[in-house]
Amino acid sequence: MKEAQHIVKTIIVTEKGTRLTEKENKYLFRVFENANKVEIKQAVEQLFGVKVEKVNTMRRKGKLKRERTQNFGRTAGWKRAVVTLKDGDTIDLT
Repeated sequence: MKEAQHIVKTIIVTEKGTRLTEKENKYLFRVFENANKVEIKQAVEQLFGVKVEKVNTMRRKGKLKRERTQNFGRTAGWKRAVVTLKDGDTIDLT
């Protein structure tokens, strides 16, 4: 298995992520594109000392960005993981 630091990049703190955290005990993570659900589950359990119930992943497309001409470029795509924790477990975001 890869090291946990090479699977989970950052935790995503957005309005939607905060709402999911408060209501459904779900946390959003930005992960490396080649990580699978089993690796993500093991990495989150190892890094934060919690029990993971479920992992959902999705690939996000990069956004179109206009250059100084009429050409468009694209930012890099990335992968997001929605991790559901068991009842009673939380991750301290501070």
